[in-house]
Amino acid sequence: MANTPASFSYLTAYGPPIATSEHNLALDEEVRLYTNNKDREKYENLADLYAIIVTMEHLEKAYVRDSVTADEYTQACARLIAQYKTALNLVRDSVTNVEKFMNEYKLECPAAVNRFKIGVPATIEHPTGAGHDNSKFAQYVAETVHHFITTMDALKLGMKAVDDIHPMLGDLMQSLNNVSSLPADFEGKAKIRNWLITLNGMKASDEIDDGQVRQLLFDLENANNAFYRSLSDKN
Repeated sequence: MANTPASFSYLTAYGPPIATSEHNLALDEEVRLYTNNKDREKYENLADLYAIIVTMEHLEKAYVRDSVTADEYTQACARLIAQYKTALNLVRDSVTNVEKFMNEYKLECPAAVNRFKIGVPATIEHPTGAGHDNSKFAQYVAETVHHFITTMDALKLGMKAVDDIHPMLGDLMQSLNNVSSLPADFEGKAKIRNWLITLNGMKASDEIDDGQVRQLLFDLENANNAFYRSLSDKN
């Protein structure tokens, strides 16, 4: 986002200027939004956040329209999610609610909002079936079991930080998607998706409390058992 303008133009941020008897502004005249370095940095950070949200909206639509490959989408989406989190941390004092920020600047980006809310690319959230090699079925199952065990063991050992747990759940979701034999309505994935949303709404440095740890373990154990039952039914 290094090329993002340091400030929004007057027209972009506020609409056409209103002429007064004291001062008339040309319609294309840019008004500087800051008078000191602190305000300048604030508006530069707001401009970065604005640009990231718009870019994500375009990326989501490009993926839906098959204008980018799944691999290209996944890499770009993961990068934008990381940039979004960083940009949001830089404007915490002035942006307490992203939806209010979007309303203020007339941003209509529902696809971007949904993607940032979940915190993982659509290729991880939903199975595409593309690129799944049936000859690697046993490998995909083993990887999924590994991610279940790793995540549950980490929780049992006292790991509570969001930036530790969220990536593990993302890896687990992706592994589940690789197992194409799972039914589309597999409840375990819905549970994991809800936890991804919950964790993504917290700061990376936050920790889940003991009640949340217990509930997450319960949900993972149920999902793991359901996963084994699904494999048994297949056989």
